[in-house]
Amino acid sequence: MQIIPAIDIIDGKCVRLTEGDYQQKKIYNENPLEVAKMFEDAGIQRLHLVDLDGAKNSGVMNWKVLEAIAVNTRLAIDFGGGIKTGEDVQLVLNAGATYVTVGSIAVKNQALFTEWLKQFGVNKFLLGADVKNGCIAIHGWLETTNVQVKDFMAIYLALGVQQIFCTDVSKDGRMEGPSIELYQHLISNLPNLQLIASGGVSTLQDLIHLKAIGCSGAIIGKAIYENKISLNDLVQFNATF
Repeated sequence: MQIIPAIDIIDGKCVRLTEGDYQQKKIYNENPLEVAKMFEDAGIQRLHLVDLDGAKNSGVMNWKVLEAIAVNTRLAIDFGGGIKTGEDVQLVLNAGATYVTVGSIAVKNQALFTEWLKQFGVNKFLLGADVKNGCIAIHGWLETTNVQVKDFMAIYLALGVQQIFCTDVSKDGRMEGPSIELYQHLISNLPNLQLIASGGVSTLQDLIHLKAIGCSGAIIGKAIYENKISLNDLVQFNATF
């Protein structure tokens, strides 16, 4: 199971929200590149980079942060937030992203996202499924749809998408443990799914549990910044598991 630290960006700074609430924002570092280098030095190979300004304002805004990290590290970066057009996808790829993270568009405009899959290739995308009460949430978690998460994933698995990360918004930033039952349900019902867990991870035991149920990756944010899980812990987890 791959460990994927998260860096969330507002105004070019590394922040974390609680339950997706922009009013519950905490700044952890003024320099995201410094944080990314710290991850790389610890042996981490992948990074989840989120443009929260872009997600809120419906347009990519912090692509310069992506570019700086891509140029100055060897991390494989997935970048999301505010991607609405094919030009946005190209901008993010040109800035150095390995994967373009897409969520809202895949919910609201299936035809457009399907076209992107054909144009850029399914291997260039990481599909995000943010969940509130079993349904997909979009636009930086500010809007909840009536689309069931399993149905949403099934549509794009059939089109060749393999990597999907799933965030239970009620768990995110609370460090009360991940949504094990939700992930078990999805993995058991969608056999081709490579599920990346996101939200609520607060201990090494959480990571062990996620690996045991078949998750292919785990995105970790606040637990690292609040020193609940150390980078050395993650290195040891990678070496052991």
